Amino acid sequence: MSEINIAHPHEYDHRHADISSGWLRATVFGAMDGLVSNVGLIAGIAAAGASPGMVAITGVSGLIAGAVSMALGEFTSVRTANEQLDAEVRTEQDAHRRNPQGEQAELALMFEKLGMQQDTARIAASEVHTSGDHAVRVHLSHELGMSEDERPSPWIAAISSLLSFSVGALIPILPFIFGFGTLGWGLAFGGLGLLLAGGLAARITRRSWIAGAIRQLTFGGIAVAATFTIGKLLGVSGVA
Repeated sequence: MSEINIAHPHEYDHRHADISSGWLRATVFGAMDGLVSNVGLIAGIAAAGASPGMVAITGVSGLIAGAVSMALGEFTSVRTANEQLDAEVRTEQDAHRRNPQGEQAELALMFEKLGMQQDTARIAASEVHTSGDHAVRVHLSHELGMSEDERPSPWIAAISSLLSFSVGALIPILPFIFGFGTLGWGLAFGGLGLLLAGGLAARITRRSWIAGAIRQLTFGGIAVAATFTIGKLLGVSGVA
């Protein structure tokens, strides 16, 4: 009898995006944050009466400070998450060394909760525990929803965040940098950027791009309304 070759579904049926490297979340969050924070910033300072030159300087300062802060924050966040995973791996390894029978029984119970018959669950748990490293991986997956193979790179996350924040924050201050800056132009550029960023993020996650674009524009509008109101209340029309 010839051997039956069963193709893997990922070869012909569907594909998954790479969500473990850390770039996707950092890029989307960075771009959105850069847009919302800087369009809100220029709205506030322009409403307070600052000149176009002052708005441009403030916007660029916000870009630099925000990009560096985002990069450092992403690096620290991802690094800490990876260190926490390392700690959980050590905890599970210690538990397996101290009480292998108890850990095997625990895994059998988890398999039963997934729908296996009791005898099948015990056999499956026994087979998993023939390899200590494999047993640790399975326990981490079922107990904590964590995988040793899914460690985002803190460097990739930091660089992605820095670049995407910079691009997002640059969009609303472009009119001021190129000399035709008014609050209206800044808001128009910022609004367009928010629509594009929201739509692109929605397409990446296979949602309606229209809904994603409108949602992000709404969030940006809330930030603009808040900072514009504060700027008006604290108006400093004498700023040169």
